[in-house]
Amino acid sequence: MPRDLGRLLRPRSIAVVGGGAWCKQVVRQSRKIGFQGEIWPVHPDAPEIYGVPAFASVDALPKPPDATFIGVNRHVTIDIVGALSAMGAGGAVCFASGFLEAQAEDVGAIDLQARLLAAAGDMPILGPNCYGLINYLDGALLWPDQHGGQRCEKGVALVLQSSNIAINLTMQKRGLPIAYVATVGNQAQCSVSQIGEALLDDPRVTALGLYIEGIGDLRAFEALAARARDLGKAIVVLKMGRSDQARQAALSHTASLAGGDAGAEALLRRLGMLRVTDLTAFLETLKLLHVGGRLAQNTLASISCSGGEASLASDSVVGRNLSFPPLTPGQQSDLRAALGPRVALANPLDYHTYIWRDVPAMTAAFAAMAGPGIGIVLLVVDFPRADRCDPDDWDCTIEATIAAAQQTGARYGMVATLPELMPEDVAARLMEADVVPFCGLEEALDACAIAARPLPEHAEPVLLPTPVEAPTLATEAEAKAMLAQHGLRVPRSARFTDAAGVPKAATSVGFPQVLKGEGVAHKTEAGAVRLNLQTADQTVHAAADMPCSSFLIEEMVTGGVAELLIGVLHDPAHGYVLTLAAGGTLTELWQDSASLIIPASDTNIEAALRSLRIAPLLTGHRGAAPADMAAILRAVRAVQDYVLARAEGLAEIEINPLICTPTDAIAVDALLRRSD
Repeated sequence: MPRDLGRLLRPRSIAVVGGGAWCKQVVRQSRKIGFQGEIWPVHPDAPEIYGVPAFASVDALPKPPDATFIGVNRHVTIDIVGALSAMGAGGAVCFASGFLEAQAEDVGAIDLQARLLAAAGDMPILGPNCYGLINYLDGALLWPDQHGGQRCEKGVALVLQSSNIAINLTMQKRGLPIAYVATVGNQAQCSVSQIGEALLDDPRVTALGLYIEGIGDLRAFEALAARARDLGKAIVVLKMGRSDQARQAALSHTASLAGGDAGAEALLRRLGMLRVTDLTAFLETLKLLHVGGRLAQNTLASISCSGGEASLASDSVVGRNLSFPPLTPGQQSDLRAALGPRVALANPLDYHTYIWRDVPAMTAAFAAMAGPGIGIVLLVVDFPRADRCDPDDWDCTIEATIAAAQQTGARYGMVATLPELMPEDVAARLMEADVVPFCGLEEALDACAIAARPLPEHAEPVLLPTPVEAPTLATEAEAKAMLAQHGLRVPRSARFTDAAGVPKAATSVGFPQVLKGEGVAHKTEAGAVRLNLQTADQTVHAAADMPCSSFLIEEMVTGGVAELLIGVLHDPAHGYVLTLAAGGTLTELWQDSASLIIPASDTNIEAALRSLRIAPLLTGHRGAAPADMAAILRAVRAVQDYVLARAEGLAEIEINPLICTPTDAIAVDALLRRSD
């Protein structure tokens, strides 16, 4: 792990090794951004690079540089990194590709990366195969291309696994001040988590945005989340990519429910990181977090001068975890004083245009919408296009919004219903006054819903996944016996392997009973399960019709009010994913599930159960008897306890269904795959 990233991230001297167009851009862009330190191009033949005198070699530099951009081929890159490390340089950006990320095409790539790491030693390096970084706070840049950002005094930090996405984000016109942009390439040494921690520690950084394809070191990612929580700063994550490993090996419904992106979603939620699904939500959420951090409540107040906009705002919260609470008597009194008798008072509010251009009256009305029960006040304002219209008449809304925010100390945002109707200069003006300039109504509401997600409770460290190779399927009886040792309630049962053993086995279990053929994953589809058998003869005949050589007889559980699925999937990237879902025949039909990362607390398990669409069945729908929630929780804990005790070699577990009765929760089917 790098000892210190400070010199690399906030350099006072920058060396640029190489003479190609990329290196020339580093020199050019460093001068353009106003870098105040020394710039030292390094090239064996060129006397200067973009007008800056060059040095013939790294050894010829006047002193060890704080940061170096290395823009030469991968073989020479290793030599340069070694020379820099030996002289005590602060760090380097490795632009060249062809290292570990190219191992599928180049068998020598792994060895090259190992040599690169050995050459670097304790010196931090970004990449290889990355653009580098931009520090907009101090005007320091190791970046081989154009960018669209500008200097700022505080802002959000971005760490990305895609250099091209990084370039695009610097071109945004949404008023978001960006403090740092750092790309990581294939993370040979410095990971997303390590860079993120270093950037969060800068007091001028207000929030952190991550664009990632994979998480990598789970412990480092947990440390990043913990550091952000300690600092009171939020992390927004746009995670790309969906693993199909679990689906390829799927024998159970658990794999189909949790084998895609559920592990990543569950892990990020557990760590308190705010996941988004697109770049616009990424930027708008970071913008909101930059101005005041997370929202304390998911309640909104909206005010506009149009009934159409008020209705649009009201309808747009449907399906989002947001609400517009009714106006309080105090709000109504203050609004009536500001607006007069002709305006119908409501939230969202159409204040008409009676007070347009009257900044004091507009300020009073806007301020009246704030209150202790409101997370943020949204002013819906669409600005006319300046190339064809005169937007000066809209200045009154800007002045009144800023004044209301300053007067009340509440959170305020100004929302353009369409992104293009929020001019960049207006966005910058609002941001300077700590009013969030939202580009688009849908985007604004997405950002509010994301920023209002509460921080989760502190959790134990994630149970790290162990390698699983060629797992085999245990028999149902074996699976139930192993899980029962950890407290899972299972039916009375008996096994037999030939017809002669049926009467004795059937009698020992009792009637009614269930017959199951062993060695079949999806028994119902294969015709390997028969229910409600009342006599030993019925059981004998049922066994004769099944495509199996060994059988399991179980007591038939009756009186269920709901059926659940409890599953665990080994996720190599995120740990062990615990999935709770509608069970039995509803599993595939409803796709109703919630996923957690093991170990999960009782509080989170109960919350996951309440989030299911079948939750009303568990709590007693329309006067029906409720399920025994304590018994359900014991069943989930039993499965989790088994995982905690015997994780090594575990591939997956599925209990489906867990029949939930008013007095019990019984696992009537179980699947377990292990590699031992």
